[in-house]
Amino acid sequence: MTDFNYVKLPAAGANPRQTAQAVNLLIDGKFNSTGSVTLAASATTTAVSDYRAGPDSVILLTPMTANAAAAYAAGTMFVSARAKQSFTLTHASDSQTDKTFTYIVIG
Repeated sequence: MTDFNYVKLPAAGANPRQTAQAVNLLIDGKFNSTGSVTLAASATTTAVSDYRAGPDSVILLTPMTANAAAAYAAGTMFVSARAKQSFTLTHASDSQTDKTFTYIVIG
């Protein structure tokens, strides 16, 4: 599940206040490219739908639980596919349901 919590400017143009708010959020490091994912239990892949992802995107992961950190440190987890509006994580299969990561999509 991806949680989007940010402001977008109107396609037809923004007023000065909206533009200033968007620029100030960027300056503060809030550039609308983060999400979270929990790895699928008893599976070797987890598909993530995110409209900001694309075939050339860089996906960076940060483990948020001890089991997620262990899975990441094991070196068997990686981004195995990138496509328009999605990416796939390949990982070891086990029954743990708390392997949660935050991620950032760049590009």
